[in-house]
Amino acid sequence: MFLKPFFSETSAGVEITPAQASAFAKDIAGDFNPIHDEGAKRFCVPGDLLFAMAVSKYGLHEKMHFSFEGMVGSGVCLQFPDTREALAITDSRDKTYLKVTQSGNASHCPEQIESFVRGYVAFSGLNFTHVVVPLMQEHQVMINPARPLVIYDSMSVELTDTDFCQVELELVSKTLEIDGKRGDATLEFKLTSDGRQVGTGRKTLVLSGLRPLEEDKVADMCRQYDERAALKAS
Repeated sequence: MFLKPFFSETSAGVEITPAQASAFAKDIAGDFNPIHDEGAKRFCVPGDLLFAMAVSKYGLHEKMHFSFEGMVGSGVCLQFPDTREALAITDSRDKTYLKVTQSGNASHCPEQIESFVRGYVAFSGLNFTHVVVPLMQEHQVMINPARPLVIYDSMSVELTDTDFCQVELELVSKTLEIDGKRGDATLEFKLTSDGRQVGTGRKTLVLSGLRPLEEDKVADMCRQYDERAALKAS
């Protein structure tokens, strides 16, 4: 399984070190959010890694919904329960981090699951510069540049055709609903394989601490993000 380098499993549960989380974020998802850096003050494991591990363990179902309940920090021992339609990934103290609902036929083909996971997290890794920033500019708001935090809320997928080996994701629409200092960004996407559509999906992000847009500060956030990506590429 291609995810093995990004977690450690013992009889006590599953642990993801900051180094493993950071490597997944940068190398697999192309996500350069500093919150996933090893040694970050507010470090957390990428939600996309939890999603990827859940799909790899429980299979690729025709209908899936993932609800992110909390941020996984360093030293958390995760508990992945036995397979069932509705499940929760928790820690040893029963704190819930991810809820999963799944139904319909399931595929456990490693190649198909890897293609799906890689396609989704690559799409997800582009969300800040390709989705969040344009939405902020459209609505003339921005997140706190001193603490640029965008929280993963939920994601759902419905596959209408499971006869595929490789899959790609394409953004269909994006919206931002603002309530005071909070914004809910919704991304609608489609999944295609060999030119045909095989499914649809929706992802929701939470933007907090919204304030009036300052283009220079947004440009600075983008510049810092791009510099981090360029540093990794070099």
